[in-house]
This record gives sequence, C-alpha cells and structure tokens, in this order.
Amino acid sequence: MIKTIGEWFWWDRLWLPVNLTWADLEDKDGRVYAKVSDLYITLPYSIGFLIVRYVFERFVATALAECLGVRGKSRQKAVESNPILEQYYISQSKTPAKADIQGLSKKCSWSSRQVERWFRRRRNQERPGVLKKFREASWRFVFYLAAFIGGIVALYDKPWFYDLREVWMAYPKQSMLESQYWYYILEMSFYWSLLFSITFDVKRKDFKEQIIHHLATLTLLAFSWCGNYIRVGTLVMLVHDASDVLLESAKLFNYSKWERACNSSFVLFAVVFMVTRLVIFPFWIIHCTWVYPPDYYPVFFGYYFFNAVLVILLMLHVFWAYLILRMVKKFLFGSLTKDERSDNEEEEDDEEEEEEEEEKCSISEEHAGYVKVTNGCGGRGTANRH
Repeated sequence: MIKTIGEWFWWDRLWLPVNLTWADLEDKDGRVYAKVSDLYITLPYSIGFLIVRYVFERFVATALAECLGVRGKSRQKAVESNPILEQYYISQSKTPAKADIQGLSKKCSWSSRQVERWFRRRRNQERPGVLKKFREASWRFVFYLAAFIGGIVALYDKPWFYDLREVWMAYPKQSMLESQYWYYILEMSFYWSLLFSITFDVKRKDFKEQIIHHLATLTLLAFSWCGNYIRVGTLVMLVHDASDVLLESAKLFNYSKWERACNSSFVLFAVVFMVTRLVIFPFWIIHCTWVYPPDYYPVFFGYYFFNAVLVILLMLHVFWAYLILRMVKKFLFGSLTKDERSDNEEEEDDEEEEEEEEEKCSISEEHAGYVKVTNGCGGRGTANRH
C-alpha cells in the first residue's frame, strides 16, 4: 500500500514535463541536480535555528534592548482571586459574551462591571511584554537582512535575474549551484523554525494567516526544489525578504520609541511591500511562471500546482496589504500607535484607566461633598456645592 502511494506520488508526469523521467535528472557530466533527500537536513537545521535564536534573544537582543532603553513587561495590577471566573476563563472563553457576564456576576455576587474588569485584567496578565516583542523582531530582522544580502550576492550575476525568460532555458536540466543550495536550505530551515515556534511567539490577529503563509512557503520551496524550479524559487524568496527587513526594523524602532525612525521605516516598508508583493510578484514572477513555460515545454500537473501555490501567497499579500493601508490611513490622518495585527489589549488598558478615573471622581464626590472636576475627570468645569 505504502509502496503504491509512493510510486503514484513520485510519478514522473506529476513532477516533470512529458518525455522526461527522474533518470534524466541524475548527476552526470558535471551536472548536479536537486535531490529530495537534501531536504531532510532542513529539520535538524531548524532545531539549530531555534537554539541560535534562543542564545541571540537571551544575550544579544536583550543587551541591545537595554542599551536602547527597552524595558520588560510593565507591572500589572494583581487580579483578585476568583475560582469561578478563573475556571470559566481557562475552560470556556477569555472574552465572555454579555449574557455570560450577567450569569457569572450572579454566581460571584459581583456587578457586571466588576466581572468585565476581572476578565480584562486577567487577559492583560498574559500580554507579551515589549521586551519579548523586541527580541523576536531583532531575531527576524537579523535573519531577513542576512537572507536578503545573501540572495543579492547569489543572484546579481545570473542572467535570469535580469531576463526572466532565462529561468526556463534548458528546463528542467539545469544544474544546481552551491549558492542556490544554501539559499534554499537555510530559508526552509528558518521557516520550519518559525512554524515550530509560532505557538510560543507573540500571538497576533493574523495567527491563522501566518500558519497558512508558512505552510504555503514550505510547500512552494519543497515542490520547486523537487521539480527543479530553483531559479524562480530564489527570485520568490528575494522578493519576499526585501520588505520583511523593513517591517522588522520599523518594529524595533517602535519598541525603542524612536518615533521618527519608526515612521520613516514604516512608510518605506509600505512602499516596498506594495511594489514587491503586489506589482513585481504578480506581474513579473507569476507572469513568468504562468505565461513563459508553455513556450518551452507542454504544461503538466506541476505547472498548475506551482502556480496555484503562488496565487495563495498572492491572496495573503492582498490581505496584509489591506492591514498595511489601514495603518497608513492612521499614520496620515491620525496616530499610528500599534501594529494592526496586534491584539486589542492596549485598548482595554485605556478603558480600564478611564474606569479608574471615573471611580476617583465618584469617591471625591462622596467624601468632599462637592465635585471639582479636573482634566482627568471629564473636563466639565467646577460644580456648585450640594
């Protein structure tokens, strides 16, 4: 059974053009081709990336954060012990509906407002601190920068970097270069490490989209490796790394409270993202993989599958472009204070502060017998004595 599935999966017609077999891609006459077994090394390499990342974040990123004045998680207000609410929080939902809040308030003999505040403070306890975010962004920035520079070095003197038709010249009998080997292996290992650590990293609104992106990227890289689409694969990686560097740098400036540098980096990132992901990627890269191949060989399953995965990535780019444009709108017409992909806990903090101010006002009324409203308590002026 397993042997039959394996034979079907590696059937020549799925991976290679007509009249070509795997025997045609065996190393000979000085030509070296990509092999499936080469990809096995990416899994232990990904573990190595996780170890290097831990050391980097623990010592290098932490030291850098200290130099830039980035502090750890701010001290959170203690949450009052309540077994009923804690059980609901753990087993059912961290954000209960209004009807559930009313039911819980009856069980606890608390007001609905007190229950809402308990859940808000309980969620805030699990919020990642700025230092954790800074460490993660530092690690990704270093890798993306190194990968982008490495990609330029590997591609700048290649003819297909300037003429995309060269991507398909003599396909699939294209010998693999050492620079291509390491570019692929390191990128795949890095994305495996991101996939393994995604549950421990800062969780954002696009958590599901990130998983889809990592899986689509790994699928694309693995398939392009096995089908010898390596030339176009390196171009896809370079296009993606270009904007990722700027995104992580903008985050670092934001966490360091370097507002001008953050704004400049973000604007540059937005421009590069739109150009590389929504212009170059669909109108150059996908055009190259969709329009040119039929001029060189009859289309086959691999042609359609490869382009389908590229389209999935393009749809994710459109989704992220929407979030970026929302941030650009806030940047131009309001204030850009956080990543659109972040959770809304910051907003909850503001609501909690407002509630505390209201409490202070009411206490002042009860004890002083009059209301002297300050800017922090509504800004309504001074009321008469009762």
